[in-house]
Amino acid sequence: MVQFRRLRVVPVLCLGATLGLTACGGTDVARTFGLVRDAPDEFQVTTRAPLSMPPDYTLRPPRPGASRPQEQSSSSAAQATLAPQTAFGADAVGSTSPGQQALLNASGPAAPADIRRKVDADAAIDAPGPSFTDRLMFWRSPPPPGIVVDPQKEAQRLRENAALGQNVQQGDTPIIQPKKQSLFGRIF
Repeated sequence: MVQFRRLRVVPVLCLGATLGLTACGGTDVARTFGLVRDAPDEFQVTTRAPLSMPPDYTLRPPRPGASRPQEQSSSSAAQATLAPQTAFGADAVGSTSPGQQALLNASGPAAPADIRRKVDADAAIDAPGPSFTDRLMFWRSPPPPGIVVDPQKEAQRLRENAALGQNVQQGDTPIIQPKKQSLFGRIF
């Protein structure tokens, strides 16, 4: 009889330990098991140059983690699109086209050199500080700012608007709602 009770206690203890560990971990346990998907930053998603066979097989092999020589940064790609002469090293003085000059005139006066510092200072004034309970629960990281757009539903909405001849701004932008947390998730 005692041995039969001992056999029932072991699974209950294992189950309790598992629940205790998952309650303490929050999203870290879910992220470890691959259950949490992190949305990519829409401003950092870029295209990559296609793979191709090298013309000469005596080239040295690429180093892992090194930048790819055939790719350019997103800022230089934007500069090459808006002002090809300056992007490829040509003299920029007096080489603007009438369209580029109209774009520059329509953009208004030049921004001050320290505009980022001023905007950050203004945003810091408006941002509320952490509350008392947030300071008490120092182990919790704050939720990421912003709203995540559902890319598949947004692409479908844009295709439907294009097919119907409607404006791309017509309709609501679908967003990904954060999952509701359990009682332990809200506390810890």
